[in-house]
Amino acid sequence: MEDSSSNTVNNVARAIATALDWSSTSDARKEAVSYLEYIKTGDVRILANTSFLLVKKDWSSEIRLHAFKMLQHLVRLRWEELSPTEQRSFANLTIDLMSEIANPCEEWALKSQTAALVAEIVRREGLNLWQELLPSLISLSNKGPIQAELVSMMLRWLPEDITVHNEDLEGDRRRLLLRGLTQSLPEILPLLYTLLERHFGAALSEASRHQLDIAKQHAATVTATLNAVNAYAEWAPLPDLAKYGIIHGCGFLLSTPDFRLHACEFFKLVSPRKRPVDASTSEFDSAMNHIFQILMNISREFLYRCSSTAGTIDESEYEFAEYICESMVSLGSSNLQCIADDNNILPLYLQQMLGFFQHFKLAIHFQSLLFWLGLMRDQMSRPKVIAHSAGDASVVSGSKSAEIENEKNKILTFVNDDFCSAILDTSFTRMLKREKVLPETALSLRPLELWSDNFEGKGEFSQYRSRLLELIRFVASYKPIIAGAKVSERIITIIKNFLLSTVSAQDLAVLENMQLALENVVGAVFDGASNFCKASTEVQHASCRIFEGLLQQLLSLKWTEPALVEVLGHYLDAFGPFLKYFPDAVGIVINKLFELLTSLPFVIKDASTLSARHARLQVCMSFIRIAKAADKSILPHMKGIADTMASLQREGCLLRGEHNLLGEAFLIMASAAGIQQQQEVLAWLLEPLSQQWTQLEWQNRYLSDPLGLVHLCSETQVMWSIFHTVTFFEKALKRSGMKKANWNIENSSTPGSTPSHPMTSHVSWMLPPLLKLLRSVHSLWSPSMSQALPGEMKAALTMSDVERFSLLGEGNPKLLKGALTFADGSQLDMSKERNVETNLTEIRNWLKGIRDGGYNVLGLSTTIGDSFFKLLDVQSVAVALTENIQSMDFRHIRQLVHSVLIPLVKNCPSEVWEVWLEKVLSPLFLHAQKVLSQSWASLLQEGRAKVPDVHGILAGSDLRVEVMEEKLLRALTREMCTLLSVIASPPLNSRLPSLDQSGHVNRLDMSSLKTLDTFASSSLVGFLFRHKGLAIPALLICLEAFTWTDGEAVTKISSFCSALVVLAISTNNVELREFVSKDLFSAIIQGLALESNAIISADMVGLCREIFLYLCDRDPAPRQVLLSLPNINTQDLIAFEEALTKTASPKEQKQHMKSLLLLATGNKLKALTAQKSVNVITNVSTRPRISTNAPESVVDEGDVVGLAAII
Repeated sequence: MEDSSSNTVNNVARAIATALDWSSTSDARKEAVSYLEYIKTGDVRILANTSFLLVKKDWSSEIRLHAFKMLQHLVRLRWEELSPTEQRSFANLTIDLMSEIANPCEEWALKSQTAALVAEIVRREGLNLWQELLPSLISLSNKGPIQAELVSMMLRWLPEDITVHNEDLEGDRRRLLLRGLTQSLPEILPLLYTLLERHFGAALSEASRHQLDIAKQHAATVTATLNAVNAYAEWAPLPDLAKYGIIHGCGFLLSTPDFRLHACEFFKLVSPRKRPVDASTSEFDSAMNHIFQILMNISREFLYRCSSTAGTIDESEYEFAEYICESMVSLGSSNLQCIADDNNILPLYLQQMLGFFQHFKLAIHFQSLLFWLGLMRDQMSRPKVIAHSAGDASVVSGSKSAEIENEKNKILTFVNDDFCSAILDTSFTRMLKREKVLPETALSLRPLELWSDNFEGKGEFSQYRSRLLELIRFVASYKPIIAGAKVSERIITIIKNFLLSTVSAQDLAVLENMQLALENVVGAVFDGASNFCKASTEVQHASCRIFEGLLQQLLSLKWTEPALVEVLGHYLDAFGPFLKYFPDAVGIVINKLFELLTSLPFVIKDASTLSARHARLQVCMSFIRIAKAADKSILPHMKGIADTMASLQREGCLLRGEHNLLGEAFLIMASAAGIQQQQEVLAWLLEPLSQQWTQLEWQNRYLSDPLGLVHLCSETQVMWSIFHTVTFFEKALKRSGMKKANWNIENSSTPGSTPSHPMTSHVSWMLPPLLKLLRSVHSLWSPSMSQALPGEMKAALTMSDVERFSLLGEGNPKLLKGALTFADGSQLDMSKERNVETNLTEIRNWLKGIRDGGYNVLGLSTTIGDSFFKLLDVQSVAVALTENIQSMDFRHIRQLVHSVLIPLVKNCPSEVWEVWLEKVLSPLFLHAQKVLSQSWASLLQEGRAKVPDVHGILAGSDLRVEVMEEKLLRALTREMCTLLSVIASPPLNSRLPSLDQSGHVNRLDMSSLKTLDTFASSSLVGFLFRHKGLAIPALLICLEAFTWTDGEAVTKISSFCSALVVLAISTNNVELREFVSKDLFSAIIQGLALESNAIISADMVGLCREIFLYLCDRDPAPRQVLLSLPNINTQDLIAFEEALTKTASPKEQKQHMKSLLLLATGNKLKALTAQKSVNVITNVSTRPRISTNAPESVVDEGDVVGLAAII
């Protein structure tokens, strides 16, 4: 027997060494991993004995570490297989291991794993074992620093299942563990405090005696104890942490350079603790008040040193200050009410947070920004008024609201004018990015640390700046006069400086940032959601004077440089909310915008005037922004704007794109004027387009012949005229929606009538030519056409560099040089002609614009009532959209589904489902099912998705192409699944019943089941299943999606599956019942084998429950599917069914189903087991720190070890 045991130990040791040896062959590693799995799943006593022998000092560290992992695996998953006597012997052996491993020569990782093993046993055995062990652990900790470190490690691991969710620990056991540890806090917390005090003092004493090795042992114990303290900081009652000295001890250690970062972690964890509502509130407030004082004392010292001796503070001090500031932010954000009544502490706290906000170090300022933003957001929000039927409840609610409001007002009284001015000054300055500032400007800002792309962990600059702007809005809403004066003064100063010198690009950045500040200040002060109308007359007049003065300064500027004109236009449109309340200024602003527009050169196509053309477009955009913000104040000026537009058009000084933008502004104005005005404006804008658009001449010339578009693309003016027409159709549809108030007022004479959409009369002439145009565009990708295209046109069909780099998540692409090579071997030489690249880009942009705009026009047209479905011929729509769908790229199919087909399905009246949906959707479903199936098979088997989008020009490495292909495949997959989820949405399945969620299963009377036809007119899922041309490919997509390693797609399609299940339960359709009971049930279980489906696994288990619960008595398939699984027998299934009948809780029934599926598959359902991954704990806090401890090598105790996990 001893020889056999010795052989097993040696074999396991060799297997571990082989699995971890990088020089081992792949086959050898696989064989080693297989043998280790055999040991782990074999005789539990052999596993225990072998592992205990392998943790001895005779073996290498790697083997010992893996043996500890095997022991932890046994305790976690196979503990019940040991008898009570064996379990107690196991526990005693483990305690002995702690004594044996308490040796200075032992590695930290081995000590940590020993402590973790003891903690695992305590969690399994519960309160009784813990009470028995505690005296011996206390005794062990008194023996020396190494023993004390081990005890601290064990205490650190012990509450892990409380602080980190672990599904292996059931709710009852977690509650028992929490109860047991809570009851033991009077012993644990004093022990931890004693260890901190004893070993910190010993470390100082030994260091003073130059006994550095012993001092390091004591210091390691202090670090381990702090980590243990932090494990209790998240959940132990705060009064207990104060009572037993933990708060005081950690506060003291904040002044020690060696331990202050770990002590900081404690305060970071306790600061956001929620205030209790029971009798312990006063004790909580007292403890939290103590924490405020500790952190404020540290902050005061740091801020004083910064103000007097900034040069003597090193980077580690600034890092420490950042962590302190982070805790201060958390403290104030969650528990400011604890000091709200203290008129001494609260103002000092706010002053310190302002000091952090003004600090020149970006990291410190950034932390404080989060506090001020949260504070102002909370203080400026108003509680919602809720009507109560019971008078007493209303009184209580009103009293509580009044109390909260009084508390807010009290806090706000300390945020005075000086505070707000300082916040605004700092925010204005910090809106600049370092890379955008001139070197001399940067010198003037020193030592201020501006945002730079080099900073890590702070997100994007745009996110940071948006937070600053949000804070500016809140401050402006609270102190409108202060904010208005500050922003006005700063802008006027900048403008005066510009007038005295040449404006540079960096100067423009300053001006652009202040425009954003102005926009947010004006919006906060004058927006309808603010209290401007409720403000005193004095405040209103003062605000008016400030902004009128600034507006006059801006109107007086005579800038003509395109960049400056663009910025000035933005400044003027920032006054939109101001113009809403002061309509007298509207005309002056509009005249200034037209002056800016006409001051810029008018050239249709000239590279030297690109900046001017861009600036002209931006000025036109300013009209749109003012039309939105000024609301009805702009209505008296509509005629003047129209006359000016007409004059510019007659003079040939208004480009089509500019006319479109001004027309869009007109549509916005009209929406505020009423439906009659809106219809008149639409007629005025669309009638000229109608005369051109409906002419047969251009349609016959460019759209009737297969190569007509080639000719069209050679006639630039006509090509872009068509583009702008389509673009304006889209804008007209988007902007022509009526405000509810206007609908109600103008249709009150005909109660109950549904007014027609303003665009209804225009759809009939807009869409037929558009469908012809889209059909022609789609045909370019067909094999017969693409082969006949000239090289430049063929190149335009491929993905642009911008699209490729966007898919790869990279920056701006470099321009291609040399020759472009196509899949058929033909080439386009980019170097022969200077304009080839420009023309190629224009054609590609035109095709993309027509596709994008055309799809959007069709999708929007489906939303304006049923006129789309009544006025259009379904055959022409189907042909235009799907005739060449087999030749479409994946990105184009996805766009077609997203922009056209999903809106069409959502808005299609049920009475025309029969006419429209099969013709439009059937070609899509057939093709999508085929190509998705092929591409996913290729991806999963060969590692390449092989999508058609990249069959043209292939640039870069194969890996880059593979990434693009996979992203395109996943995007189309998810869009198709979204379409199926829309088909299953409640509005389109109004009569589909809901299942009883009580858990009681009522056996349905077979005679009460309805036919599928009963649901076909009120349930789109029922309609789809009744039409085999739609149903078969859609159901195949549904089944295959579970195997496609895309959890997001499965998430989207789950609602469709759920509707199928309900329909199968509610009808007597045999085919549907058999499909759900067998095919869908099997597919869902198969999908649970993929870890990618873990995010939706709960819903998948719920579907399995419903299928079995409601259909097992009507069809044998559910039982057959379960019995076909590899590790289940009939008795398991019977026990499962009995368990289902004993509970009426759907949650418990789902848990039974989940347990059965895991049992039946031998724990191979990765979507379910992924949730059970063990949390790895290290002896460091959550923030990265420099640690003197040796790193722990981790060997996963899962299915594979070492490199086998990759192979």
